[in-house]
Parts: sequence; structure tokens; C-alpha cells
Amino acid sequence: MVNIILIHLFDRRKDEQCQAFVKKIIMSRLFQIIMISTISMNALFMALGTSYKIRYRLFQLFEISEVVFVSIYTSEFLMKVYVDPINYWKDGYNLLDVVVLTIAFIPHVVLEFKSKHLYLKIANSLQSVRILKILTYSRGIRTLISTLGERVYEVASVFTLFFIVMYTFTLLGFCLFKGDTQNWGNLATVFFTLFSMATVDGWTNLQEQLEEQNFIAGRVFTIIFILFASFILLNMFVGVMIMHTEDSIKKFEEELTVERHMTLREERQVIQRQQQKKVNKLMQTEKTAGQSFRKMVENFKKTLQHSDTMVLDNFDTSLPFIEIYFCTLDNQDVTLNKLQELYYDIAHVLDLMFEDLPQEKFKSTEKINEISMGHTEAWLQTTGSAAQQEQAQQASHQPVLLVRGSLVAQELWHLEAMWKAP
Repeated sequence: MVNIILIHLFDRRKDEQCQAFVKKIIMSRLFQIIMISTISMNALFMALGTSYKIRYRLFQLFEISEVVFVSIYTSEFLMKVYVDPINYWKDGYNLLDVVVLTIAFIPHVVLEFKSKHLYLKIANSLQSVRILKILTYSRGIRTLISTLGERVYEVASVFTLFFIVMYTFTLLGFCLFKGDTQNWGNLATVFFTLFSMATVDGWTNLQEQLEEQNFIAGRVFTIIFILFASFILLNMFVGVMIMHTEDSIKKFEEELTVERHMTLREERQVIQRQQQKKVNKLMQTEKTAGQSFRKMVENFKKTLQHSDTMVLDNFDTSLPFIEIYFCTLDNQDVTLNKLQELYYDIAHVLDLMFEDLPQEKFKSTEKINEISMGHTEAWLQTTGSAAQQEQAQQASHQPVLLVRGSLVAQELWHLEAMWKAP
């Protein structure tokens, strides 16, 4: 009942223009860039503050920056609550921002009440969670987290199976190797030892210690445990995470595509409204001034520029057609590359076949060349020029087909000269 009353009250706000202005600021790209830069600078200052020398030299800068960062976070919180005071608390990332902002005020409260030094250390160590505010402005990370939240049952199943295997081998290792009190003395130590072996970190040293104490079942135990824990369970966990990551990436790309289409649709509607206003203005001018509508349209066309946007309803100007067209061009390029490779292979095979021809065919080919070149020289002596004779001599070393091609070219040149002669 209280929520209904509050919604009814906030629906009747008298500062709608101011609310819309603040909302426009929050949703703007510039505001997001400012907030991301502020969070990044705050993380950098916290990292630099871990050095005692740097913090001592730049003490005043660190104090001023702390006030600036907390002021920006507080202003962001107040602006978002002002825009939507009810739905703000329904978003989990907004609640995370509230927690981060509350933690940011804890050191100042501790200093105000002059509490113990231990409490101040704890309060300062908690300031590292400020970097989590970046989640609010990173859609990719939010999509990944939401996808993992939806698949939490599968991830929990893998963790449960891993814990069962670890528990079983912990009891087994404690019973077999409890003589080694350093690594297998109690259940907690055995669990930590097995975790090191599961990550394949230093397992050779643990195995050498078992062999030094003459544990017969050491090698069999180590091989079986690493096979189950490292090669099967950990790889299973990595596979599940990769599958979920791919799902989250696909979901994020789909959301971006939908938003892009929505943005284009809104821009199209704005352009159409502007064009309709201009047309209506021209029609009113025609009625009042008595000018010709075609003349006004022609004058309007002269004012248009290449940078002016235009809405087209043709299918060939739509985004799906353009994407399909680009994919088709890519496929054509791939096909042409494959055809070129095929032609190169054919030319190489023909070259090898030409080299493997018997010597008799070579001799017959040379005779044909000599006869052809004899006819060519005789013809050139009667009708050809010196340049043509030199070209024929250079072509004497070419195959028969090339010589015949040169003869055809010479005849064409001769006919062209006769045609041009007066």
C-alpha cells in the first residue's frame, strides 16, 4: 500500500523538466566517461598510497583527492536517486554502489570518533572495493556476471564434485601417509597438500618426500589423484566457464544489435519528422505566397549538401542487405583466390608435361619453327620494315604458336597501313 502511494505521488512530480534534464546528464556518454575516469584515478591513487614515501611527500594531494572522489560518488548517488527514487533501489548494481559509498565514509567516521588504530586499518583496507563501481558502467562485465548467475547450478555441481573428490582423497591420504607429519599430519594439512597437487604446483617435491619415507603407494596415489583432480575436474570446470562465457558474449552482441536497430529507428523517425515539417512549410508558402511548388522544391534541392541524411525505404539500403552483400563479396574473393591457385597448379602440371615430351617431338617442333621463320623472312624482305624484321628475328626462338601469332599481328599492321594510306 505504501509503495502504491509513493508511486502515485512521484508520478505527479512538478519538476519533470528538471528531472528530465538530470536524467539526460546521467545517461549521456560524457557522464559515463567522467565516472569511469574518476574510478580509475581513485584506483591509481589507492595503489600509489601503499608506498609510504609517496604518501608522505604528496600527503595534501592524497587528502584533497579523497575528498574529491567521495564528493563525486555522493553526487552520482544523489542524482540517480533524484531521477528515480523508487526503482533505484530495485537494481542490484545500484545497491552495490550504495555499499561502496557507505564503506567510503567509514574511515572519516572512525577518525571523527577517534577509535582504535585497528579499526582504522580495517576501514582503509575495505576501500579497495571502490573499484567495483566500474561494474555499473561496464555492460560486458554485467552481461558475463548475469550469465554466470543463470548457470550457477552447473558451476555449483562442478564445485561439489571437486569437493567430494578432495574429501575422499584427503581421508585416504591421511590414512596412508600420516607418518609424514609435515604434509599429511592432519586433515587440514592434507587438504592443503592435495590442493597444491591438484594445481600441479610443486607436486614433484611432495612425491620426492613420500619416496624418501618409503611409502609404497605414493606414486599410485599421486597419479590417480592428479588424473582425477587436475586433468578431469579442473578441465571440466574450465570448459563449463568457457561455454558460459561464449553464451554471455553472444547475448551481449544480440543486445548491442537490438540497441543499434532501435537507435537507427529513432534517428529515422527524427529525420522523417524534420522532412515532413519542411514539406509542410513549403506547402504553406505555396498557399500564402502563391509560388509554384516545383520551383520551391528546386530551390530546396540547391540548399542540400552531401552530408545531409536521408531516409530510404529501398531494400538495397537496409542493414541486412548490406551485411549479406559484404559476405557475398568476401566469398567471391575466396573463390577467386582458389581459382588462381588452381590455374597455377594447371600451369605447373603443363610445364612438367612439356619437359617430359620425347626428343623427337622437339626436333619436329624446331623444323616447323625453321619453316615458319623462313616464310616470315621472305615475306618481310618484300613488304616489311627493318623494325618488323628485327622483331621476327627475336621471335625465332619462340614456340610455333607465338610465331604464328606474330605473323597474324604483322598482317594486321600491314592491312592497317594500307587502309590509312591515301
